[in-house]
Amino acid sequence: QVQLEESGGGMVQDGDSLSLSCVASDRTFSDFTMGWFRQAPGEEREFVASITWNGANTYYADSVKGRFTISRDNAKNTVYLEMNKLKPEDTANYYCAASRRSGTAWEGEYHAWGQGTQVTVSS
Repeated sequence: QVQLEESGGGMVQDGDSLSLSCVASDRTFSDFTMGWFRQAPGEEREFVASITWNGANTYYADSVKGRFTISRDNAKNTVYLEMNKLKPEDTANYYCAASRRSGTAWEGEYHAWGQGTQVTVSS
């Protein structure tokens, strides 16, 4: 099973930007839809964004639309999440995940998950 590792989290101020990366362990990466999810303390994990295997289609949660951008580089087995205009409510542990279902936002359809990277946005 593909292994995923996120990086790029950190502590930033309200309105700042941050970029997350997720590297996959093997080239099956290019077969999968990739998604980003997040989980805040005491909350359920929620969908953030997803991108189809070839990058042709992207999907976003309403809460991040217009501020976050998901992209991928299949040659590098990497998916990115560019986060702009960050808000304190974006504070969460961010996870990348892989799915065989095209563009899905449902976490039950993701079969591989990273360990997460923490993003903290202070006001």
